[in-house]
Amino acid sequence: MSSDDEGHFLSVDYEVFGKVQGVFFRKHTQKEAKRLGLVGWVRNTPRGTVEGALQGAEAHVRSMQAWLRNTGSPKSQIDRVAFTNQKRIQRLEYSDFQIIK
Repeated sequence: MSSDDEGHFLSVDYEVFGKVQGVFFRKHTQKEAKRLGLVGWVRNTPRGTVEGALQGAEAHVRSMQAWLRNTGSPKSQIDRVAFTNQKRIQRLEYSDFQIIK
């Protein structure tokens, strides 16, 4: 990674609303994030939503945001997605993309 890449990572938190629990949403989210080379995490919430964090190259984070908004797992029904805490970071804070139980 060259010095020209400094601060070119994007970090964003997300929460997905709809029918996203019990439909393998976390597993599919992890698979797509890894395919895009992203790091972070995903977990179910007591509110019936799925939340997590994404970090990586901006273009890949944007692709993942679109996936969370429009695709999800095959049996999910996404009502809306909230993206918060978006910021540029110097280095990745996670080493992998994990499902948190």
